[in-house]
Amino acid sequence: WKMSADDFTACNCDTHTLVIHSQTTDQPDCPADFIPLWSGYSLVFFEGEGYGHTQDLGSAGSCLEQFQLVPFMQCATSEVCRHGVRTDKSFWLANVADADYTVKPMSSIDEILDHISRCTVCSGTQYVLTRHSFTADAPECPEDFTPLWEGYSYAMVTSSGSSGGGQDLASSGSCLQNFHLPTFIECLGRGTCAYYINNLDYWLG
Repeated sequence: WKMSADDFTACNCDTHTLVIHSQTTDQPDCPADFIPLWSGYSLVFFEGEGYGHTQDLGSAGSCLEQFQLVPFMQCATSEVCRHGVRTDKSFWLANVADADYTVKPMSSIDEILDHISRCTVCSGTQYVLTRHSFTADAPECPEDFTPLWEGYSYAMVTSSGSSGGGQDLASSGSCLQNFHLPTFIECLGRGTCAYYINNLDYWLG
């Protein structure tokens, strides 16, 4: 069967993923022309033995389908793996609930989940790019791009010591729709989560 070029319809067959964080306890919807792949909880970074590993909030790895206080194990050369080591930590994007630094660390999962942001991983054929204005006004999109949302330029986080990490400023994870402090909550291997005053957020000025 012989076909001419006129018989074909142009197709954008590239697939791109996009992650949206609601910064609330509600699962966010995908933008137009994107379909949901899964929903979960917004992970910012891990810390083990004082070393941190950041998740780009624009990548699928920042949206875990299950919530665990410390969702990783520590394994040594002795062929022993331990879960929930006291020095291990995880940091999650918080919702807009008022943070109270005077409250004792929370141990009830139901209470903790009220403070964890929900997220959705979306799939589409559009390439996603983030632009920062360095002003109080939202920037315009480049030519041939259309806006998905407006937000605030999230640069990086640090916890106690030198642990922490930054966002890729070209990623959608660096554009959070809500500005509130603190932006994240800390969970410890001993089984508690809380807001701590030595955890810092950094934003573009």
